Amino acid sequence: MTDGSNLVTIRDIDVPFWRIVLILIKWSIAAIPAAIIVGIIYAAILLLLGAIGISVFEWIGVPMPEVQTTPG
Repeated sequence: MTDGSNLVTIRDIDVPFWRIVLILIKWSIAAIPAAIIVGIIYAAILLLLGAIGISVFEWIGVPMPEVQTTPG
């Protein structure tokens, strides 16, 4: 071992089936808050881009449609 490198080959990993099931359940539960956070970030980006788009349209003089509300 003069160069300090060792080659290792893994031939088999023995993991019980139910342990893998538990890991996948934990991953799926952890993915829910992550998806919510990513959705909030996407919504904020789209809100910002929409506001910029409306501002640019108003700045160059493109008429924006009026939103009509029904009395109720």
